[in-house]
Amino acid sequence: MKRIAYISPLNPAPSGISDYSEELLPYLGQHCEITLYADEKLRPTNRAMLAQLPLRPLPQLERDQRQRPYDAVIYHMGNSPVHAPIWAAMRRVPGVVVLHEFVLNHFMLNYAAVVRRDVAAYEAEAARRYGPDGQRVAQLMMRGRLTDAAFDYPFCEPVLEAAEGLIAHSQHVIDRAAQVRPGLPSALVPMGVPLPAPLGRAAARARLGIPAGAPILASFGHINPYKRIEPVLRAMRELRERYPGLRYILVGSVSANYPLRSIIERHRLEDAVTVTGYVERADFEAYVAAADICLNLRHPTAGETSASLLRLLGAGRPTLVTASGSFTELPRDVAAQVDPDASEGELLLAYCYLLLARPDVAAQLGANARAFVARQHTLEQAAQGYMRFLAQRYGWPDQPAQRPPLWQPEPEQPASPPAPAAAQPATAPATPTSPAVAATAQAIAAIGGSEADEPLLRSAARAIGDLGL
Repeated sequence: MKRIAYISPLNPAPSGISDYSEELLPYLGQHCEITLYADEKLRPTNRAMLAQLPLRPLPQLERDQRQRPYDAVIYHMGNSPVHAPIWAAMRRVPGVVVLHEFVLNHFMLNYAAVVRRDVAAYEAEAARRYGPDGQRVAQLMMRGRLTDAAFDYPFCEPVLEAAEGLIAHSQHVIDRAAQVRPGLPSALVPMGVPLPAPLGRAAARARLGIPAGAPILASFGHINPYKRIEPVLRAMRELRERYPGLRYILVGSVSANYPLRSIIERHRLEDAVTVTGYVERADFEAYVAAADICLNLRHPTAGETSASLLRLLGAGRPTLVTASGSFTELPRDVAAQVDPDASEGELLLAYCYLLLARPDVAAQLGANARAFVARQHTLEQAAQGYMRFLAQRYGWPDQPAQRPPLWQPEPEQPASPPAPAAAQPATAPATPTSPAVAATAQAIAAIGGSEADEPLLRSAARAIGDLGL
């Protein structure tokens, strides 16, 4: 069996890629011998994984590769600050990158400020690669103004230049990466997710204390300015004229630089909107089952493939998505697509009216979604896709599975109590004391940071303070 070094965030690192890797690894390990490398400060919590796979400190990778080279090295890159040591290692030891998001602008700003302690290098890189317009956007970002224009300047070029190969989960990323680095060996490997056991709507609502007959819209995942919350709130005001008991539940942490409470109050929907904050997986699945319509809207997009969206689809829930980026690759009978233009509000209303009035249509859309995930997004298929690409890239013979999955997921921990009904966004970090600190704090918040990341924010502040910024 081929020997592979696998470098990824692992739980409890605050990244969805931690969950992704820990779900994929037992299936990938059917085909090869895997050694995990992780930040030496991280203490992984998955006991079954640690019982099956050796774990090495990431700073040891370079020496290990010199002494006994691996057959392949796999790096996972996304926008979370937890990828900083992974990017540092990738610059020293070549390997294949699994690029979870095409736009890494927010990551590179944080990396320049916290790791390199040189925010000017971020601006200089923007000017070199993107010219005066890119430099102006970088200056805005450095002053804490997280403009949508940042999504036009991906900052993934250094990652692709350092890669020996690319694995991506959408054709959107494959095509855009080919424009940046033509000729880089690449493969589209659909993201694998576990197919959840069906959970009854009535049982889920009883567990969460949600009225049995209330129409429920729900959004899932980290809540930030790009999740299209305001168009939904505007649609809510009209929908409530026909469905006065309609409620909107937002399940996930809230970006510290997104004034969600004031937005809800401005639309006079305090009595109809619930913000749960972060919830454990069991509660997440219960909220999914309790919803009549799930919303997975985001624009602009960083080119990501959404694991939370695949979980909604796998649960068989009728789901609305934004028709942009990788989401346009979903079949039209699997998720209802909402154009991110002037028609957005009208389409939201039309789909909601249809799905609430026609339970048969909603049920068929949900059934199509679950069948699609079961057919196209299994963990076994994902592992096979990885190995097929690695064999092609490095000239190996086929690497079939030689053993059962290395472990099964641990049982869910006891669910936390249901969140109160009042909208309670996450508490913002302490007010930054300089523009550079503000920019870095807001970049961390925009990509999923919250009060749980206070040590990271403090580290960033100290690093910037040392520079006198």
